[in-house]
Amino acid sequence: QPGLPGHDAVLRDQQPGRHAVLQRRGDDVRDESMFGNTAAVAQAVAEGLAGAFEVTLADVHDQPSPAGFDLLVVGAPTHAFGLSRPATRIDAAKQGEVRAGAQETGIREYLDAAPPLAGMPVAVFDTRMKTKFPTGSAARKALRRLHSLGGQPMLPAENFLVGGMTGPLVDGETERAQSWARAVAAVADRRSVA
Repeated sequence: QPGLPGHDAVLRDQQPGRHAVLQRRGDDVRDESMFGNTAAVAQAVAEGLAGAFEVTLADVHDQPSPAGFDLLVVGAPTHAFGLSRPATRIDAAKQGEVRAGAQETGIREYLDAAPPLAGMPVAVFDTRMKTKFPTGSAARKALRRLHSLGGQPMLPAENFLVGGMTGPLVDGETERAQSWARAVAAVADRRSVA
């Protein structure tokens, strides 16, 4: 269902034969992230890619295969300096109300089960708290994992800021996510022509 928050975006280029996948943690209906911040960024990324792609959302809990697509975009919240784990998702749930199913699975588990990507273009973003102290980056860790699977990064990993553990997104991050997505699409397009 196009544009439905809490799903992963499966992106189909308007030109025949080009496809992309935007993978987010999520359940069937609700936000991808514990508190909705990463889901809001993922929705903005999908909107930014919509100029070049027809966006259809699909859930990562279903372990959608990236096979047959031309671009894989992954977004995750930063937990304990990196990708979430079962224990960090349980700890995050103690900080406030989270959506049903948010503690079950994450991008780490999705990537652990992912097949080789054989040169597939990839891009990664995360959300993390805006602090004066380092918070790590789930995106950098996910990009390393995607690269080890054979993925080819389109841009460096991108971080989007939230004001605190439960949010909200810092002003301007939604627009920045749309802009970043357009840049990803442009790089992917240039590389497909080359």
